[in-house]
Amino acid sequence: MLPRILFHKISGDHHVKIAGNYRGLPDSFTFSPTFAPMKILMVCLGNICRSPLAEGVLRSKARKLGLDWEVDSAGTNNAYHVGHAPHPVSQKVGRAHSIDISHQCARAFVADDFQRFDKIYAMSADILIGMKSIAKNEFDVSKTDLLMNEVFPGENLDVPDPYYGEEPDYHKVYDMIDKACDVIIEKYGMLKTA
Repeated sequence: MLPRILFHKISGDHHVKIAGNYRGLPDSFTFSPTFAPMKILMVCLGNICRSPLAEGVLRSKARKLGLDWEVDSAGTNNAYHVGHAPHPVSQKVGRAHSIDISHQCARAFVADDFQRFDKIYAMSADILIGMKSIAKNEFDVSKTDLLMNEVFPGENLDVPDPYYGEEPDYHKVYDMIDKACDVIIEKYGMLKTA
């Protein structure tokens, strides 16, 4: 769980005050958002259920911390949903957490994504296989992982596809993604004291 974050502006520079203990840091301190930019891609099958939620969740968390991150999402199944908005239930679940993903538009995962992004997360093992098939020689194992390996390293757990499920399945997916995104922020956010 991320700490409670309070934003304030000091003499034109943006600073962030963290309240509560965060990985052994003092109970309260201030840091300037001087982070390395990251480009992160979330990938699922159709780019309408899981990966748009993951994009929205991570983008929201990064913005709240002032991180200079580009977050995007894509799908390995190019035949069905390219150009479509996220699934209505994914949008509903996002809105329930103050995250608007309605503006997103499904796109196909392409081999060039390995040149553009620093880290690419697959929602499940079948998606990772699809990414390898699409990327062929461009596939870079050092840039890829299953999203849930951030929470449970080496366990290779899938974020289940809720497409044929009910609304509670989408909430479960959201909770899994939210936990993984907290770890990504903690791992790559590189907090620095002012």
